[in-house]
Amino acid sequence: MRGFFEKLKAGLSKTHQGFVEKIDQLFLGKKSIDQDLLDELEGLLFSADLGVKTSSQLIEGVQKGLKGGELQEPQKVKEFIKQEILRILKSGEKLLTIDLSQTKPYVFMVVGVNGVGKTTTIAKIAYQYSSQGKKVLIGAADTFRAAAVEQLEVWAERVQADLVKQSKGSDPSAVAFDSIHAAKARDMDLVFIDTAGRLHTKVNLMEELKKVKRIIARECAGAPHEVLLVLDATTGQNAISQAKLFNEAIGVTGIALTKLDGTAKGGIIVGITEELKIPIRYIGVGEAMDDLREFNASEFVQALF
Repeated sequence: MRGFFEKLKAGLSKTHQGFVEKIDQLFLGKKSIDQDLLDELEGLLFSADLGVKTSSQLIEGVQKGLKGGELQEPQKVKEFIKQEILRILKSGEKLLTIDLSQTKPYVFMVVGVNGVGKTTTIAKIAYQYSSQGKKVLIGAADTFRAAAVEQLEVWAERVQADLVKQSKGSDPSAVAFDSIHAAKARDMDLVFIDTAGRLHTKVNLMEELKKVKRIIARECAGAPHEVLLVLDATTGQNAISQAKLFNEAIGVTGIALTKLDGTAKGGIIVGITEELKIPIRYIGVGEAMDDLREFNASEFVQALF
């Protein structure tokens, strides 16, 4: 686990530079907090991709602390911000508990716009379960992109998962249908249904996803057990609007936040948690198989600060 913490720290280094180091620079040599400093801090929080709501809340908290006299020193303000971020992220920390004696197969419906890393995210989670000896099946329901199916085939083989696919352009719901039936017939433990992610502004995509979800629910009681939305941390504020659209359309139950290692916008995780109240299940900080981990708020904040 130590290895992952080092990776997380390295992965969050750009966010650390763009956020924590800037707070340090702002406070450097300052003995107390005045209005000018507070205004600068507010601007800094807004630019750190924490989201408008979160930034405003943090500033209100600092102002309250100043009035009350407990946050007069810059170091205490920084500690307050750190603890508030931890509190927010703790509320979004909810590990998946899968009880196969009650729910089998356990069905993941994985959604997100193209390019966020859906396919590799599925592969990485599938790998975690197949490494534990679980039988995993992947349904290639992103039938619009030939590359998506080919990519999944390669990954499925690599992580020793079964794959259900149809020809390019076939009905995604039919793939979902086949996947559920194949999983039942082969006594699979987990099913991952990959879905299309053409631009999230196209209404027909959401209709397509609703249909896939209905078919999954019809063919397997209680499924999908997890609607996992994959978001790319590098998109910053746009990730929040994506999450809102997907959530309104199909009801997202968890989020996997990828590419944290390639961005200074890692603070977006705070905004997502605070504004959407959807659990962050996984975070990704690299390409390797074990670079996607279950989200741990304390570890994340420790690595960030």
